[in-house]
Amino acid sequence: MIVVDTNTIAYLYLPTDYTSDVEALLEKDPIWIAPILWRSEFRNILALYIRKNIIDLDTALQMQVQAERQLAGNEYSVHSTAVLSLASESGCSAYDCEFISIAKSLNLKCITADKKLTAAFPTIAMTAKAYLKTNR
Repeated sequence: MIVVDTNTIAYLYLPTDYTSDVEALLEKDPIWIAPILWRSEFRNILALYIRKNIIDLDTALQMQVQAERQLAGNEYSVHSTAVLSLASESGCSAYDCEFISIAKSLNLKCITADKKLTAAFPTIAMTAKAYLKTNR
């Protein structure tokens, strides 16, 4: 069981340099957790891909449905106090700290490619590649 940020979720559905690592991550640890915020962030990524004519609306809708199925039952609300405290201490965005807050409260790792998050929270946040390497 791991917390995944929205970009990690997106890498599963949209081909990137990180996609193969994220596919291996899903195979290794298929129970993914995220704050409810991930849905809006993912929709925003899909909307950007639509605007850039990389994918069409039907493809985006299918990806959203698949991602929602993947995370069904594993979406969490966050406590504002914890999120704002983490953001204040780290200088990271409150959005990013929602993922860290959940990981911290559940004693899980947060998988992200965000270098600011991995630097600010080195005991919690890590890349998919690093997680796969340390959890063989």
